[in-house]
Amino acid sequence: MANEKSRDEKTKKTEEITETIKAPEMVQIPAGSFLMGTSEEQIGILVDAEDWAEEWRQDDLFQLEQPQHSINLPEFEIGKYPISNLEYYSFVYNTGHRVPKNWIGFHFEDGMASYPVTGVSKSDALAYCEWISKSLNKPYRLPNEAEWEKAARGKEGRIYPWGDFFDPWRCNTLESGKRSTTPAGSYSPSGDSIFGVTDMAGNVYEWTSSFLSTYPFAENSDQIQKGKCIVRGGAWYYSHKLARCAARENVLADFVSPALGFRLARSL
Repeated sequence: MANEKSRDEKTKKTEEITETIKAPEMVQIPAGSFLMGTSEEQIGILVDAEDWAEEWRQDDLFQLEQPQHSINLPEFEIGKYPISNLEYYSFVYNTGHRVPKNWIGFHFEDGMASYPVTGVSKSDALAYCEWISKSLNKPYRLPNEAEWEKAARGKEGRIYPWGDFFDPWRCNTLESGKRSTTPAGSYSPSGDSIFGVTDMAGNVYEWTSSFLSTYPFAENSDQIQKGKCIVRGGAWYYSHKLARCAARENVLADFVSPALGFRLARSL
């Protein structure tokens, strides 16, 4: 009986929280150009510093990130954190949308409120964007991959959010040994980007609005709005080589994973 009462009180408290829809914390990214992709010079830095990079170079695995090129973007905002379980629960509670595959019943696991939501498809993420936009009367969306990359690496084109050399104490990747996601801000501020955006390396991969295409980057081209979708950032059970700011991964839109979530963006 005591356990049931405790669960009932916890559920009631969660519902009280979710009835008030809070605006996500956003970071403003200034207009201007930045370096997108990986240069030959950066490949050289990686080859000198990391054992895996020479094999990648020989197998042309950096090709998807090349050529490095300058992209000019207008001012925009991006979520400081990935969308959390609690934020997503508010969406589910208020709309009846299906729950992520890894939740227990209709609720996330106890103690996981501040962890990034995972197990959501691209359509789930887009449905969340539509709901919160209507709820707050602000046009939220997924970032495109150029916006995501600029927010992660700054205009100078850092290899990792904090600089050009990997540090396992600044992010949650396979090397960290966490074996799961970590709460938002766990590696802040040491792992933050130059703009103060958290978890851009590791923790969870993140959906973008972009579809797979060759560089240079071109968003909203009719010929590429199909096929595989770009996700960014690496994740807790992947090597840090996939958590580089310029690393690109592609999956089908209905793909779900315990290492894939999303964050919001907004045009200004």
